[in-house]
Amino acid sequence: QVHLVESGGGLVQAGGSRRLSCAASGTTFSFNVMAWYRQAPGKQRELVATITSADRMNYSTSVKGRFTISGDNARNTIYLQMNSLKPEETAVYYCTAVFANQEYWGQGTQVYVTA
Repeated sequence: QVHLVESGGGLVQAGGSRRLSCAASGTTFSFNVMAWYRQAPGKQRELVATITSADRMNYSTSVKGRFTISGDNARNTIYLQMNSLKPEETAVYYCTAVFANQEYWGQGTQVYVTA
């Protein structure tokens, strides 16, 4: 059973930075695609960034230039460096991964951005 565990959430002031991590365990496969989503209060879950095993990254328009996704294939771990955070980016940030054509989700980590 694959488990994804996110960490790094917490309180940050507007304009500040935060680094999230997501570690996968329970598999001998390397990930195909891993991604970060977020869900703000009262809003739908939205895609933030993706990374493939070939290190191809994509970002949502709203975070491009401020967030950076990176990965460590050997450790099945990904990171999300978030800079210049805005209060409206307060959300639960979720990690998702595809291993052997199966999709898995983490429990999420809360990020609070104060004005």
